[in-house]
Parts: sequence; structure tokens; C-alpha cells
Amino acid sequence: MIIKVLGSGCSKCKKLEENVNKAIAESGVAATVEKVTDLTAIMAYGVMTTPALVIDEKVVSSGKLLSPSDVKAFINKGM
Repeated sequence: MIIKVLGSGCSKCKKLEENVNKAIAESGVAATVEKVTDLTAIMAYGVMTTPALVIDEKVVSSGKLLSPSDVKAFINKGM
């Protein structure tokens, strides 16, 4: 599973990345986390507000800071 955190590096983007890593550790899934900060790459996903979360190339959330439990729910749907 590949999980991408899309964002410019703002505090919410950094916190989402932390929450993603925590969710992965708690759920025990095998996943790779990538941080995408390039604006052109972010726009290629059709995302206009960050932070955004992409799981296996599907945008699952945009414009809000997800908690670790929210992220785990998206991970479980993708499995």
C-alpha cells in the first residue's frame, strides 16, 4: 500500500503525516508513506486544498486534518 500526504509543508500537512505514520504503526499494515510538496504534482490529483491524503493513487481526503483513527478507517477500506 502506498500512502501519499499532499501538502506544501504547512503545520496541518506535517501533522497529517504524523497521524498517518501513527495509524500505520497501530494497524500493523505494510505501507509506504510519501510526502508530496510539488504544487504541480498535487494539482495533478485534482486537489485544490491541502492537506490531502492519497491511498494507492486514490484521493480519499482533501482540505482537512484527519486523526489517526480517521486514517485507519481509510486504510481498512483500502485493504
